[in-house]
Amino acid sequence: MDKINAVITGVGGYVPEDVLTNEDISKLVDTTDEWIMTRVGIKERRILKGEGMGTSY
Repeated sequence: MDKINAVITGVGGYVPEDVLTNEDISKLVDTTDEWIMTRVGIKERRILKGEGMGTSY
């Protein structure tokens, strides 16, 4: 059986600028920052705006 050789030639990352905080969410639904933090452990989310912006070719 022949070996298939593969190598990872690079990695990348991107963090969108737009932030959605727990305070923002608490304005939309009946919850609080503290409730979300104690149950989920998330303080903020990064939101990508614009279609196709999260991919590169």
